[in-house]
Amino acid sequence: MIPELGLFSLILALGLASITLVGSFYRPLQLMQRGATLGFIAFVFFSFISLVYCFVQDDFSVAYIAHNSNTHLPFMYKVCAVWGGHEGSLLLWLFILSAWTLVVTLLSRSLPEKVLRSLLGVLAAIHIGFLLLLLHTSNPFLRFLPNIPTDGADLNPLLQDPGFVMHPPFLYLGYVGFAIPFAFAIAAMLNPRESFAWAKWARPYALMAFSFLTIGISLGSWWAYYELGWGGWWFWDPVENASFMPWLVGVALVHALKVSSQKPLFSSWSLLLALCAFALSLVGTFLVRSGVLSSVHAFASDPARGVFILYFLAAVLISSFGLYLYHLQRSEAAARIQFVSKESFIFLGNIIFVIATATVLLGTLYPLIMEVISKEKISVGPPYYTMVFVPIMLPMLVLMSLAPYSFWEQDRFSHIVKRIKTPLLLGATIFAAVCFLAWHSLPVMSLLGVILGIMLVVSSLFKLRGPWQLSKMAMILAHVGLGVSVLGISLTTALETEKEVQLAVGQTVHLAPYDVEFATLQDQEGPNYFGKQGHFIIQQDKKTLAHLYPEKRFFTAREMMMTETAISAGLFRDFYIALGERFQDGTWSVRLYIKPFVRWLWLGGLMVALGAFLAAITALQRRV
Repeated sequence: MIPELGLFSLILALGLASITLVGSFYRPLQLMQRGATLGFIAFVFFSFISLVYCFVQDDFSVAYIAHNSNTHLPFMYKVCAVWGGHEGSLLLWLFILSAWTLVVTLLSRSLPEKVLRSLLGVLAAIHIGFLLLLLHTSNPFLRFLPNIPTDGADLNPLLQDPGFVMHPPFLYLGYVGFAIPFAFAIAAMLNPRESFAWAKWARPYALMAFSFLTIGISLGSWWAYYELGWGGWWFWDPVENASFMPWLVGVALVHALKVSSQKPLFSSWSLLLALCAFALSLVGTFLVRSGVLSSVHAFASDPARGVFILYFLAAVLISSFGLYLYHLQRSEAAARIQFVSKESFIFLGNIIFVIATATVLLGTLYPLIMEVISKEKISVGPPYYTMVFVPIMLPMLVLMSLAPYSFWEQDRFSHIVKRIKTPLLLGATIFAAVCFLAWHSLPVMSLLGVILGIMLVVSSLFKLRGPWQLSKMAMILAHVGLGVSVLGISLTTALETEKEVQLAVGQTVHLAPYDVEFATLQDQEGPNYFGKQGHFIIQQDKKTLAHLYPEKRFFTAREMMMTETAISAGLFRDFYIALGERFQDGTWSVRLYIKPFVRWLWLGGLMVALGAFLAAITALQRRV
């Protein structure tokens, strides 16, 4: 009964969303629009809760639950298995979109009536698209009748991890959150006379979406680092790129909206970025769910599903960018900005981020394009991004160091240099010390990353002088966070050490300056798996530093063997062990890694996210 109620709720949500959409332009339904909006939000919420309930109750008559759960699955993972496959993750997408819509509905009562109607109409149209996708190709409540399985196939063992609990919801909060600036942009173009302050209205939501997306990407990187057993934290996988591209455009968007909300500048440019951020989120959805690109993150290929998403994506792109081109013809000529000014630095930074996004998009889609043209499958790997993307982004760090020391409207380079002279000298001193300690170990790109990362951190911290305002603290925190991440990336890439060895219990291997002893090997049993757990002792100069317990787990329902790494984490280095395959002579393959400063990558990401969230609070307080 509950699955039928969940499905019927989606059908009712589709009907009410249609009323909201029509009410945005059809006068007789305008009085019903807000009520219809709250109605379809409530039905989407009920549908999502219904699916969670069915998972917890082990209702294997529902095909999606039978494919993604098991009676022995721990409770936490039964709840999270809701988004473990295509249908449930799409319902999570819709649930989060409804949550964002509810927030906007409650916080936007002071908006001009025409703008609010258009805003809710756009969000309803997006709901309609995803509701149709769910109902037409991805029904999560489809029944197994009359042959109901006695147990489920279990959740993919790779997803039975705390990282899976947090990563998808935060990623979707960011992905879907860009629908709100998109809707504000469409509403502004439909109502140009009433939308003079659209940037102020949209900016808090853009900042919150950017903050959540930053957390989601950071969590995904951290999860891949310790779960996959490769010792890597970013692989330039197509689906990783699909979340990274909206993030890059999101950086440009939040800075452009800051200018547009304070001055009559960048309005058309900000509109374009708002459209692009959400469009790239939809592109990511298409890449993950259509099966057109090969990825360890992608869901199973379904041509009908991919075609439907492609049609929806095309409809959004054609309608929104067509409206934008029409808006450009009616808009006034953009005001000129001085070459040396805060505005020019922000705009130049925007251009760099857009170019960087284009390079990632090209690297992601190029294999697909070449397969269509030549019928040959190729891949674009990390060397392309290292050669193309990294050099594009390095000048961005220079701009981020200079921009906070520049003035609005007009400035001079000589004055900026005078203001930044002290932090530059301090940064140079710190860099000289780093070079003295490790100059022989740093390749050119890593060396540049360290230089620019130190410059960004020091120049940002020097802005702490003067009055403490929340908006200024948010900017400093975000910029310092990015600098810390750059330092972490540069140093861990240059200084990491790895070694793959073949060890028997009782043997010791040296990985300078540490000695690693394979002390014991024990049987291990969990609620839905069994396996082996190794005990490794890390020593330096005969002093024990850590005990690590990597595992090999066999999940019985899926008949899959998984590697569980063990990490001795620290602020300045991680010691990382992964247990590999067992050989016939009783020895084991063991992968050892020393990762200096790798934690700085995620620490910096959290600082960026917190800075963006604090900026969102400030922007909400200042909204019209």
